Amino acid sequence: MQVRPSTVPRSAGWEAPTPPACHPAWLGETSRWALAARGTVEGRIAGFPTNAFRSCLGLAKRAMADRSANKKERPELSRAAQAFQHEPVMATEVLEALALCPPGPVLDATVGGGGHAFRLLECRPEVTLVGLDRDGAALRASGEKLAPFGDRVTLKRSAFADLGKVLDSIDVGPLSGFLFDLGVSSPQIDLAERGFSYQKAGPLDMRMDPQQAMSAEDVVNGYSEVELARVFAENADEPNAGRIAKAIVQARPLYDTETLSELVRAAVPVRARRRGGHPAKRAFQAIRIEVNDELGQLSSGLYEAIERLRPGGRGAVLSYHSGEDRIVKDRFDRAATGGCKCPPRLPCVCGARPLAFLPRRSGRTPRPEEMKRNSRSISARLRVLERIETLGPA
Repeated sequence: MQVRPSTVPRSAGWEAPTPPACHPAWLGETSRWALAARGTVEGRIAGFPTNAFRSCLGLAKRAMADRSANKKERPELSRAAQAFQHEPVMATEVLEALALCPPGPVLDATVGGGGHAFRLLECRPEVTLVGLDRDGAALRASGEKLAPFGDRVTLKRSAFADLGKVLDSIDVGPLSGFLFDLGVSSPQIDLAERGFSYQKAGPLDMRMDPQQAMSAEDVVNGYSEVELARVFAENADEPNAGRIAKAIVQARPLYDTETLSELVRAAVPVRARRRGGHPAKRAFQAIRIEVNDELGQLSSGLYEAIERLRPGGRGAVLSYHSGEDRIVKDRFDRAATGGCKCPPRLPCVCGARPLAFLPRRSGRTPRPEEMKRNSRSISARLRVLERIETLGPA
């Protein structure tokens, strides 16, 4: 019989002991879900001692600090690749999380311009990387960016839902780690012709994969008022979903982002326009999520990635809005509890088998200095999971 992790109420006067230097809490991680007698980090990761772990983090921080000084030593990127270069969100925190994963293949399910991938490969010479993206332009950009790492990198065009098929097709075994950096990338927003921006005039497109048939124009001009209101409410928690949907239906057909942005702005009450940023921000987010089926793809992709992690392997997910974070939190909680439905703090009698533990129960947010430097990181939330040996019979 398995006993689920429990906590001692703070009111009981309990104080957490100071963790050893090898514990994940050394990185600011704390866990109320860690299984008893799990052992130290070094015990879980064969061949990856503490001094190597610390030197890896030191190397990562030095590499990011010296990046501008080393630019001249690297091959010059093409204009297309340069368009996809931007500061990766919470790069230090992501490296800290994945520094604890064992040697082997790491999946970057949203490789984009290769920012996180480059830093990981630079920091961890004993890992290889499989990079996936739906956007062909992003794959070309990351191919140039990651070229110095040679055959340590494999890039494939794929959506989250096809993640398992792609990994099987290239004979990738159990994963040592994975990273999902969700949402739309900065280069995609900055290119007006992609139709993601509510601040630039462009076509109603919003497709992450330009080869797919469905676009934002199909949603805006094809969905009924009820369906549009559902999209705004479910995908973006838009409080004025009904007003915006009604205004769109009355003004159709619409063909460009500038017209749609002004229409949404006019539909939102004046009082609501004074807070929460641009009035069209949530509406554009909701349409983009609908066009690319982002939430549905995320749920199936995360399930597949967690199942493929080897014991000791780590997964990290960066989400940028509540809809994404709810799915990530739910998937991680299910993996940490095995889907157990028993009352908290009582022995598990339902036979649930945990697959992972959560080094930190809550998500991490960017440091204040990063939020000042990179405004697009403000809404980011990082959650981390570590795979454990499956307990009990299969």
